[in-house]
Amino acid sequence: MHVLVTGGAGYIGSHACKALSRAGFTPVAFDNLSTGWAQAVKYGPLFQGDLMDRASLDAAFAQYQPIAVMHFAALSLVGESMTNPGKYWRTNVNGSLNLIEAAVAARVRNFVFSSTCATYGDMDGVTLDEDTPQLPINAYGGSKRAIEEILRDFGKSAGLNHVIFRYFNVAGADPEGEIGEQHIPETHLIPLMLDAIDGKRPALTVYGSDYNTPDGTCIRDYVHVSDLVDAHVLGLNWLLQGKGDRVFCLGSGEGFSVREVIEASRVVTNREVPLIEGTRRPGDATMLVSGSSRAMQELGWSPKRSTLTQMIGDALTWSRKPRFER
Repeated sequence: MHVLVTGGAGYIGSHACKALSRAGFTPVAFDNLSTGWAQAVKYGPLFQGDLMDRASLDAAFAQYQPIAVMHFAALSLVGESMTNPGKYWRTNVNGSLNLIEAAVAARVRNFVFSSTCATYGDMDGVTLDEDTPQLPINAYGGSKRAIEEILRDFGKSAGLNHVIFRYFNVAGADPEGEIGEQHIPETHLIPLMLDAIDGKRPALTVYGSDYNTPDGTCIRDYVHVSDLVDAHVLGLNWLLQGKGDRVFCLGSGEGFSVREVIEASRVVTNREVPLIEGTRRPGDATMLVSGSSRAMQELGWSPKRSTLTQMIGDALTWSRKPRFER
């Protein structure tokens, strides 16, 4: 039972491949390796292709005849999406449309999509759930919302069954240390913070300390990558059981400010984090916190590892292992 995993050589995609393998599926990592790592593909074959190249998609579907698609591949830097929105609309939307059309042409009718809380925009003081209005404030969130709409249209026109996951800040690493987070450039708070602690970068920059929060820094909901991909396997099984189209939010349900994450890392590592106070980044919302009760009640999902201590600890173990190389 092959599952085509776009972005399967990346951070979340590689963890999804491991979870799929453990659940009895054979993941096929479809990746152009522009940001992913061939060394992260450990649990099934790698098909090197590009979402913008319809021929490579058709070839992957023909070779492996997957029963489903799990779609992670996307550009995802919020700051870059503010300065170069065309790149995000072109790559994320056109690439996803190519993938959806290739899946329909290959008669693959089960599609799990990695969306984002960035589709909501800046909703201060609101716990975000599946019914919260989507008002994105950057091209990254806008492109993901557009893909959700495309999936709904193809659900009606072609019977493309889909589960959409809108999730929050993903953190941590494989608890067994086989794979983890490695981006170039790195933009995520916890790996940047750990690199600063270990002297791999001079300091951690805190982008904005004048937000309307108790300590002035942004608040985010963090979810462990292993918990996140467990939900994707549950979502795939939901589709295979014929339960129909659904949207689920995934998060711990608890928000932590940047300074609270920094303090937690000090406790876990027993080291101080060297800091630089920076200005706000365009497109950053003040607070994003998830209401994930639907996923818990309907999928039976439980974020077992999504505590700051666990996420930072697993990320720390991974950060001290040899890095992937091109």
